[in-house]
Parts: sequence; C-alpha cells; structure tokens
Amino acid sequence: MAVQERAGGLDWEDLRVFVALARAGSLSAAARALRVSHATVGRRVAALEETLGQALFDRRADGYVLTAEGAAVLELAQGMDERALAILRRAGRDAGLTGTVRLTTTESVAERFLIPRLAPFRRRHPGIDLEVLIDSRSLSLARREADVAVRLARPQAGELITRRLSTMAYGVYVAPDGDADAWVGYDDSLAYLPEAQWLARIATGGRIALRTNGLAAQLAAVRAGFGKAVLPRWFAEEEGGLTALSPPAPPPVREAWLVVHRDLKDVPRVRALVDHVVATFEAERARLE
Repeated sequence: MAVQERAGGLDWEDLRVFVALARAGSLSAAARALRVSHATVGRRVAALEETLGQALFDRRADGYVLTAEGAAVLELAQGMDERALAILRRAGRDAGLTGTVRLTTTESVAERFLIPRLAPFRRRHPGIDLEVLIDSRSLSLARREADVAVRLARPQAGELITRRLSTMAYGVYVAPDGDADAWVGYDDSLAYLPEAQWLARIATGGRIALRTNGLAAQLAAVRAGFGKAVLPRWFAEEEGGLTALSPPAPPPVREAWLVVHRDLKDVPRVRALVDHVVATFEAERARLE
C-alpha cells in the first residue's frame, strides 16, 4: 500500500516523536527532550514505521541512524514540526500571567544564583509555574525544549533574541589548609570551556590532583584540600572560607546571555520571567563582574 493511502491513519504524535529521535540519535536523549519514557519513544516510532510500511531507522549499538527513507520523511516532517511549534508559541501570547515557563541554564547558575533569587518572582506572579532545566547541552528554544535560557556563551543568530546580562570574572582559590601547589581541574568532556583551556595553558607540567565535570564538585574538592581551582568569583566568594591566590596570568572572563525565541518575547508569562532575570543580573552586576 502506498504511503499516501496510509496517510489517513497517520498519528501526528508518532511523527513528533520520530523527529525528536532523529535529532537526538538515541532513545534516552529523545525521551529527555520530550519528557516521556524510553518505551514511549520506541513504541511511537515503531507505530509510525508500521503505518508507513518502511524502516525509518537502523538500530545500532551506538544509537539510531536514519535510513534513506527515514531521511526523506524527516525532511518533510521538520517543516510540519516547526509550523506546529509556531502555532503553539502564537497561542501562548494570550495565556496571560498563568501557565508554565521553562528556563534552562547551568547547574551552578541555577542552584547557587538564580533559584534563590526567584522567590520574589513567585510572590509577584503566583499563577506562573516554573521549570528550571539543568542540562550540560544547550536545550533548543526553537523546538520548545525550553522557553528562556541563560547561557555562558553568546548564542548563534537565528530566530532568537539575545541580551548580554553580565560578565563573570574568575579567580583562583584554595582552602586555607589546601595544597596550593596542585590543581583541581576539568575532565575531558569540558575541555572546550575557556576556563579549562586557560588552566591547560597555566598548569602545563603541574599536578592536577583531581578532575571533575561539575563546578560544585570542584568546589568540594578545593574545600577538601585537593588543591586550587579557577572558579567564578561570585561562586567562590559566596561560599566563603577560601583564599584567593594571585594567578600567573589573568583568568578568563565569561559572559552570561539571556536567550528567548522571537515568537515568545511578547507572551506575558515569558516576558515576566525575562524581566525578572534581567533585573536580577543587573542588581548583582558589580559582584558578578
């Protein structure tokens, strides 16, 4: 039976899940993006393949890879996916100061900076529910994985509105009884970060006593005496009890950027959160910089 003859039985939710899996490359990543179970992703994709009578993916040990037919379906489906999301974003403009807003950022910014400063927002807008999504990857605002993002690098241009919130200065810190000759560093997964690249240049030939992929874990290692680390100044000084050292070269400076999709900028609940985040960074600018 031709695909056109099967179209009447096409489930649009199956198609949406298919697009998510094609983009993510694995059941687990697609499930996280859609906030459903692995089994749901697998079931939906299998149902779509049965409807179309075609295998859309090659199931491999390292993930799901599109077949030729799958690539052709994706090219058609992505346009429908984007238009459907645009409709949802447009409908959200009339929702008022109620509903859910999803904000994504890094673990340290979320836990140590933003969340403690969101209480006034909650009191001012009791009808708005917040989801704060912590993820090492950049969640896609275009695909509604999040509504607002605070990122520590300038995003690429596109259908996004960006605003620089602040710069963030870094320093080198050690515990009073810590090993000032050793470093606490980054594992290979974070080698792309400016602070990791700075440390790689500075610590050439030096000892890195502990590596980790989390800022909170770095701080814990410094406090435990493993060595010194390059940390955001606001983060280290808010913790207290650490000694600032004079580094052999100026540590990096990062930029914090607020990002929102162009179609969401006038949605009242999103605008309310954006205004609060901007005001929060403005009030803390001197300490961050």
